[in-house]
Amino acid sequence: MKRPGWRRLAAGCIATVLAASFAASAASANDIVIGQVAPLSGVLADTGREMVLGAKIYFDQVNEQGGIHGRKIRHVVKDDGYKVEETVRLTREAIDKDGALALIGFAGTGNVAELLKQKVLEQAGIALVAPYTGGEVLRSPFNPYIFHIRAGYADEAEGIVDQLAMLNMKRIGVMYQDDPFGRAGLAGVEAALKKRGLELAGTGAYEKNTDNVAEAVKALAKANPQAVVMISVNKSTAAFSKQIRSASTVAQLVNISVVNPREIARLIGSEHARGIGVAQVMPYPFTPATAVAKEYQQAMKKHAPAGTELSYTSFEEFIGAKVLVEGLRRAGPNPTRDKVIRALETLEAYDAGGFTLRFSPTNRIGSRFVEITVIGREGRLLR
Repeated sequence: MKRPGWRRLAAGCIATVLAASFAASAASANDIVIGQVAPLSGVLADTGREMVLGAKIYFDQVNEQGGIHGRKIRHVVKDDGYKVEETVRLTREAIDKDGALALIGFAGTGNVAELLKQKVLEQAGIALVAPYTGGEVLRSPFNPYIFHIRAGYADEAEGIVDQLAMLNMKRIGVMYQDDPFGRAGLAGVEAALKKRGLELAGTGAYEKNTDNVAEAVKALAKANPQAVVMISVNKSTAAFSKQIRSASTVAQLVNISVVNPREIARLIGSEHARGIGVAQVMPYPFTPATAVAKEYQQAMKKHAPAGTELSYTSFEEFIGAKVLVEGLRRAGPNPTRDKVIRALETLEAYDAGGFTLRFSPTNRIGSRFVEITVIGREGRLLR
């Protein structure tokens, strides 16, 4: 993504956050309030901005077409900086102060897990749709308040290890963020290897909210695996990818889906980023091969800031917003938080436009779709 485009996008997101602080007085009392707590600052800021954008452009599209049963959506956005305590505080604020009917697109396994631990969703009886995490701790045991539209980290790990095994790579290491997110991914890789009679060749951890990966590089360089699976976010992935290639003969690097390839290329240069594999849990958004991708591209052109590029991240939350809106429609003209949950449960085979999601009263995992892409020139993804 070009830097001027990023500045426009960041400014637009900041304006959205500021607008949320006085939304109650500026908007109609008849509006449907949807809350989103996302990392618009800190190490995951680029991802957070795209998450917010994806939901926003779909809500803009719905409002332009008359809203839901004649009511407009008010998208209230708050910046948690990827900090767990802020996620909890701001979620309560969105529920209690802003009167959110439902929530969408939070980031961080540990962040969302803390909401569950403190029973924030349960006490409010409110749905969270499309969290940007595949942590198994949020999926098992069954939780009725979270509706996942992406495959879990265990699914991603299985897909990655399967691909590496087909390339006859058996010595596989893991670089991971030392928190619930990273440990969930690590466990997924270990399980996938065990299934094939293999063990980890080595591991390296780094601290959350930093890109200090020197110790992880040192540990994995010593193990010298054929491939490394990275359970990591943009800045730490970029730093590790550049450093490990200078320190060892590792043949292949693959990251789970929560990274922006163009941001990695911007941070370390296209040549250093080229060849890194990235798992994906959504259909390919860069061509109109599916109806939902075409709809997304049209909405981006119409409602996103000029110069904003397409991405898997904004596409994922676009689909998440579409799922939530369908639930709101099915909840009827006088929706409540409970009615929204019951309506989302009826999406037993919901076709979002070439991408089918399945929910029920006993299932909250809408998709297990995984495919592997590779970073090519200028940070562009190749299938």
